[in-house]
Amino acid sequence: MSIVTVGTVAFDAIETPFGKTDKIVGGAATYIAWSASYFTKDINVVSVIGDDFHMDELKKLEARGVDTTGVEIKEGQKSFFWSGKYHMDMNSRDTLATELNVLLEFNPVLPAKYRNADIVMLGNIDPMLQLNVIKQMESKPKLIIMDTMNFWMDSTPEQLNAVIKEVDVLTINDAEARQLSGEFSVVKAAQKILTMGPKFLVIKKGEHGALLFHKNHVFFAPALPLEEVFDPTGAGDTFAGGFVGWLDKTKDFSFDNMKRAVIYGSAMASFCVEKFGTERLQTLTPDQIDERVQEFISLVQVDIDLV
Repeated sequence: MSIVTVGTVAFDAIETPFGKTDKIVGGAATYIAWSASYFTKDINVVSVIGDDFHMDELKKLEARGVDTTGVEIKEGQKSFFWSGKYHMDMNSRDTLATELNVLLEFNPVLPAKYRNADIVMLGNIDPMLQLNVIKQMESKPKLIIMDTMNFWMDSTPEQLNAVIKEVDVLTINDAEARQLSGEFSVVKAAQKILTMGPKFLVIKKGEHGALLFHKNHVFFAPALPLEEVFDPTGAGDTFAGGFVGWLDKTKDFSFDNMKRAVIYGSAMASFCVEKFGTERLQTLTPDQIDERVQEFISLVQVDIDLV
């Protein structure tokens, strides 16, 4: 099977209570690709960068089996750049700078060899671009996964709803679920969103874990308590990469296997936050991932004798 992921490949400059960085590599597609590469070797990235981007970073992804043919390089232009400062709770942050640069004219074009991929992972970009990607597929994907955010709910709600109708899995956070549905209860919000098109809904709750909804079924995966959290940037995209990577590896899109995918996504996200940027994701071993997944299993496993 194969994955196409469409999203940003970018620069970030991050400051947290535990340190700060100069420009480092980030972007949704970057985190998704690194995370998914530990489960499958047929990953295809569609993005845009300027000629200021560090090409050795693309070569590192290619060494992991990631195809970057779909990454367009704009000569004489700069890559997307975001800078932010996190507060002590590591959940809230201030955006210090956003420079769209090449993203201003981003119009993703899928190379011919990408157009029959089994899974499409739509990163958090303009809904019209997401819809355009779906329309470029020559055969119907087995699974379309979509990430979005409150900005698109505010600015382009009609276009957003049009994309949501076309996807199988939607991933958003709890505040976005409430905004999209108009419901305060997360359960009621999920029920309403599932009538809008998706078969599955993943609600990410950051340090409080993630919820998976399908029909009348609900699954909750807690976040793993960590001794150190250096940088939460990219954790959601890393979750998505582990989630989609596991599904591609197992070729099983049932609710039970989606639950496993949530655990693997959560495990990958827990690694991401341990270092700045993609640093931790570049040094993992299969044994470390297996051990981390077992920690998640131990976290929720309990024997109870009903009385």
